[in-house]
Amino acid sequence: EVQLVESGGGLVQPGGSLRLSCAASGFIFSKNDMSWVRQAPGKRLEWVSFINSDGGTTSYADSVKGRFTISRDNAKNTLYLQMNSLKPEDTAVYYCYTLYGHTPTWGQGTQVTVSP
Repeated sequence: EVQLVESGGGLVQPGGSLRLSCAASGFIFSKNDMSWVRQAPGKRLEWVSFINSDGGTTSYADSVKGRFTISRDNAKNTLYLQMNSLKPEDTAVYYCYTLYGHTPTWGQGTQVTVSP
């Protein structure tokens, strides 16, 4: 069974940092490109960041560029998102995402709340 399990969310003050993790199982993680996406209350799903299968290529939404860093550890089957200089507008549920074959696959999400 393909599984993605996010963790690391929480409540943080503006300017703070969090590191999200996504533990993958049930597929060959090292062969899959991965992404982080987020959904704020009442808003559409927003793509946040992408990393290719070997970690050599990354990209970011303009809204997080320079503040967030995506990375992966293929030996641990884990995807990460380091989030620095957090803003209230970063408040959302964060999901890791991949395509398993042709099937979009998501975790259950982890809540990030940025508030004084």
